[in-house]
Amino acid sequence: MKRAADSIVIGSGIAGISCARALAQAGGTVIVLDKGRGIGGRMATRRVTLEIGEISFDHGAQVLPAQNAAFATLMRDTGAAAWDQDGGLVGVPGMSQLPRRLAEGLDLRQGIEITALAYRDRRWMLSSPGEAFQAQRLVLTIPAPQALQLLGPTHPLAGALTEVEMRPCLTLMAAFPPGSPRPFSQRSDPDHPLAWIAQDSSKLGRRTAAVTWVAQAGPKFSAQYLENSPEDIAAQMLPLLCDVIGTQPQTALHLRAHRWRYAQTIRPLGAPYLSDRATNLYLGGDWCLGARAEHAFQSGAAIAAAITGPAHAR
Repeated sequence: MKRAADSIVIGSGIAGISCARALAQAGGTVIVLDKGRGIGGRMATRRVTLEIGEISFDHGAQVLPAQNAAFATLMRDTGAAAWDQDGGLVGVPGMSQLPRRLAEGLDLRQGIEITALAYRDRRWMLSSPGEAFQAQRLVLTIPAPQALQLLGPTHPLAGALTEVEMRPCLTLMAAFPPGSPRPFSQRSDPDHPLAWIAQDSSKLGRRTAAVTWVAQAGPKFSAQYLENSPEDIAAQMLPLLCDVIGTQPQTALHLRAHRWRYAQTIRPLGAPYLSDRATNLYLGGDWCLGARAEHAFQSGAAIAAAITGPAHAR
C-alpha cells in the first residue's frame, strides 16, 4: 500500500519537525518519517529505573543557547526554562519533551527506514521494508553524510554535500549516590578529553534520586574510540569524569555510553538549505548553518518558507 502526501519529510529532528509544522500550518498534507524509535534527534532524554528511583539523562543537547529570537520564543512557548546565567534553555522535565510537544498533531511514523527513492512522473517514490510512500516534494533533514548515501554520489547535490564536514561525539551517562560531590553544574574545556560535562540533576524538573552527570568527549577522544563497544567506551570515560568531579568510579550506580556519529558540524554548508527545484527536493539540518538546535530550526523554517512561497503556490 502506498501512502501519499503533498510533502514527505525524512528526519524528525528539530529541522524536520519545524519544517513539517510550518507546511502543515500552511494547509499541506505532510508525513514525517524517521528510522529511530524516538523523535527530536540530539534533543534526547534517556530514562532509567534504579532501585533507589527513576533517573534521567539528557544525553544529546545539554542546553540551548537560543540566540535566534524566533527559536527562543518557540522553545519558551513549548515549555523550555532557563538553566544557566547566560540564558541557555532546557526542556522540562527533559530535553526530549520539547520536540515531542512541537510534533503534536503531525503525521509522524517512527521505525521506518527509507532504503530507496526515485523521482518520476513529477512525484517522489520512497520504499522501505513492507511499505511505500509518495509525495510531490521530498525534504531530507538527516545528517549530510546520510543524505549523500541515500541520494548517491552522482546526484546534482552530491558535490555540495561532500563539502560539509561532521564529527562524532561520544557521550557518557553516569549516576552516583545522593550526597556525592557536585562541584559545578556545567564545565567546558576543549583541551580535556571530556570537553563538556554537565550535572544533569541540577536542571529544573529533574528527578533527584541520584546525582547524574553527562560527559561528552572531544573530537580526538571520540574519533579514537568511536567503533569500540558501548561498554568499553563507558569504561574509558568513567575515570576521566570521576577525576574531574572528585569521586570514585566504583561508587557509580549506573553507567552507559552513547555514540553520536554525526554530532558536530565542523564545516557547515553556509546556506540555510540545499534544493533541486526541478525535482522538488530540499535538504536541511543544523549542518547547513552550524551545530546548534537553533540552526536546525532556522534551516527547517527556511525550507518551509521556500516551499510555501508564491513561486510554489499551486
